[in-house]
Amino acid sequence: IEPHLSITGASASEWLPIRPKTDPAFLYAMLHVLLHERSLADLDVPFLKQRTGSPYLVGPNGFFMRDPVSRKPLMWDAKSGGPVVFDTPGIDPVLLGEFTLAGIEIGADEQVWEHISATAQTALEVTRRMVEPHTPEWAAQVCDIPAATIRRIATEFLEHARVGETIEFEGRTLPFRPVAVMLGKGVNNGWGAYECVWARTMLMILVGGLEVPGGLLGSTVHISGMDFDRMGSVAPHPDGFLDYPFNPTDKEHWESQPQNRHGHTTLIPIIGGGITSQLMGSTVLSWMRLQGRAAESWGKPKPPDLWFVYRCNPNISFSETDKMGETMATFPFTVAFSYTQDETNHFADLVLPEAIDLESTQLIRLGGTHYFEQFWDSQGWVLRQPVVNPQGEAKDFTWISTELAKRTGLLEAYNTMINMGAAGLPLKTEQYDFSLDISKAHSVDETWDAVCRAASADVTDGTSSDGLDYFKEKGFRVKPFPKINWYLYPRMEDLGLRFELPYQERVLRIGKQLAARLHEQGVTWWDRQLHEYEPLPTWKDLNKLWSEAYERSYGIKAKDYPFWLLTARSMQYAWGGNVSLQMIREVAANIAGHDGIMINARIAEDMGI
Repeated sequence: IEPHLSITGASASEWLPIRPKTDPAFLYAMLHVLLHERSLADLDVPFLKQRTGSPYLVGPNGFFMRDPVSRKPLMWDAKSGGPVVFDTPGIDPVLLGEFTLAGIEIGADEQVWEHISATAQTALEVTRRMVEPHTPEWAAQVCDIPAATIRRIATEFLEHARVGETIEFEGRTLPFRPVAVMLGKGVNNGWGAYECVWARTMLMILVGGLEVPGGLLGSTVHISGMDFDRMGSVAPHPDGFLDYPFNPTDKEHWESQPQNRHGHTTLIPIIGGGITSQLMGSTVLSWMRLQGRAAESWGKPKPPDLWFVYRCNPNISFSETDKMGETMATFPFTVAFSYTQDETNHFADLVLPEAIDLESTQLIRLGGTHYFEQFWDSQGWVLRQPVVNPQGEAKDFTWISTELAKRTGLLEAYNTMINMGAAGLPLKTEQYDFSLDISKAHSVDETWDAVCRAASADVTDGTSSDGLDYFKEKGFRVKPFPKINWYLYPRMEDLGLRFELPYQERVLRIGKQLAARLHEQGVTWWDRQLHEYEPLPTWKDLNKLWSEAYERSYGIKAKDYPFWLLTARSMQYAWGGNVSLQMIREVAANIAGHDGIMINARIAEDMGI
């Protein structure tokens, strides 16, 4: 289901062209079919009761109803005919309905509402009522896919899920759900992304197809745990959910002054504060602040004395190219690592040709659940080693970074970080010690020999310490990986944890707290983003949002323009730096569907085209 016929669409059994940015309407209509046109018994009732927040009771202020003493969320128990805390043994939670009960709600900043007799609905009931207006007939008018087709796809999805079937896997009986909804990059970014991701995942929990054999699996964990083992992200939250490390938004712990140009720990709670979190933050914010948009709140940051650009082309990847170019031109000194000239290194004072992957050395983690393809039987390490000598003046980046550390007086700190694990894993643990001398500059081979020895010890539980020569000869070193860890479901079942769906109370709470913190500082220019902190994402007319934005920016009337001109990048152009590579152009030109223009058939017919 996509506007243009991609290679994926061409390979599919059926391609449904959809109006751009209307994917949430299609998905919400599928939810409507499952929740309003099918029986609850057709869905995975045990999964919804035991592994999701569907039975949690939502109070009149939008927060979970809780027990006044334990403060735990409440459910309605069919056996006792009354409210019980969620972790009461032997209960039978009700999934749909509205009930009257006593309890408390805990809102933002610990605001408490005490209820003697309040009306509350189950989270699934709230969801069911939200999607009620979003019928296939309604969606057909939005996304240009016939209602009968939407209804058929929803029905086929449910039938193919094989609800109730199980499979024996690694000694465990697990749900078997051979169905999944995958999202492309165009729909899980920007406006409408929350709606798409939520609706997709909601479809999966309705059939019990999340993190089970045949179903939908998450990808590499960058934020909520170790990025080489998804099991590291499975931790309990007091409310019974799979925990998630939001950046704090309460008065005591909120970071009121951004510690970097992105301000991600101040503005974006959902991406956490880990080492990779700033990569997923509001990277455009740094440019906005340099242009002065946010300077009134936190001051205009000083441009970097030295700006490194490594294998990327932000002047193409980000919006507002003109403003970015103007800003780049003010930087005192820019160094770019690149192979070809592009729109960013045009501004560089120095362009350095780093050795390419075929000319350099790096030890890379292999297998486990580190990659999008989860199903590895092994885990360990693989060596990327040179097959040709670096061309011209190109240098291995390990040599470059070591030289930079030495020449800038950062050598001890640099080596300390490598010893701590910056090259992939720690060089010193309780089992082994291959630490580098922090006072010396080490060659490329010396550095990676130490890392290889640590990797050998890691794989063999300390019984081996083979170094770089071993990996150069063998190429890799692995140990068995437990297949049961392909899926989070068994671990969650063991810990009694739930997916925080459909109703995401924590999103509501942190959104209200973040709004309060920002408004206390007089920051109102982030209010548009704050609207998205909804426990259930309501449908929005994204095309209207785009039209209004262009009307404001360019003084036009959207109705005068019957078409949107959208570019659809092939995978060969997934990264901005690829645009200038002739080889990529040659590859793309030989792929069917890469070139050409496709237009909306209904509008074309109306215009006589």
